[in-house]
Amino acid sequence: MNNNERINDINENLKLIEKVNGLTFGTDAYLLAAALPKRSKLVGAELGLGSGVISLLAISKEKCRHVFGFEVQNEFAELSKRNATLNGFDQRLTVINKNIISASVSDTQGEVDFVFSNPPYMKTDSGKANEHEEKNIARHEVCGNINDFCACAKRILKHGGNFYVVYRPDRLSDLIFALKNNNLEPKKLTFIHPNSTTPPCLLLISAKLGGKSGMSVEAPIFIYKDKTQEYTDRFRKIYENCSLEINNE
Repeated sequence: MNNNERINDINENLKLIEKVNGLTFGTDAYLLAAALPKRSKLVGAELGLGSGVISLLAISKEKCRHVFGFEVQNEFAELSKRNATLNGFDQRLTVINKNIISASVSDTQGEVDFVFSNPPYMKTDSGKANEHEEKNIARHEVCGNINDFCACAKRILKHGGNFYVVYRPDRLSDLIFALKNNNLEPKKLTFIHPNSTTPPCLLLISAKLGGKSGMSVEAPIFIYKDKTQEYTDRFRKIYENCSLEINNE
């Protein structure tokens, strides 16, 4: 392990090597993993691996048979490989060190059943640029904008396959425009709120390649009970099971 790295124990008995100066495992990544249905025989692809944690969670919870993961940053592609090996999943996660803009079905050995991504949320001219280039690339659309991510999903998905995204509510219109621009029909939208009295901080959306028009807006997810730092019963169940498919009560 390098000097600028640390190992953390995370959910599902996984161990994760993280870069001190890189983005760390957070709620957005876990919720995206939870949004993936359990389909143990299917093959998926992740756009923007980072440390590889979302793919590792998906594999650990048997939400797929194999994942092809794209990562543009050399150091993070190597880190994802090491995390896969550390957790015994090196035969189930194929790391592809290239920009999603140039990704194709030849990289994934054919069309995949589903695609998922936690793409950069910020435009290159918004927010404060981070002093660490790793975080700047992960947070800003330096190596591809939201339309590039949707276009990539379109190229590598089977017709009727699903694209799952975690994103920021203030960019929902950009996301929906990019999805529809690439024949990815939004099907399910869920807003994530810190608590019941605050605006949403994240959203989860799924879209179907070639799907018919029609989207359902699901019941919102509240992370904390009002005026406390205690998880709501629903979020606690999501956290315990890495699944949104639970009783909402």
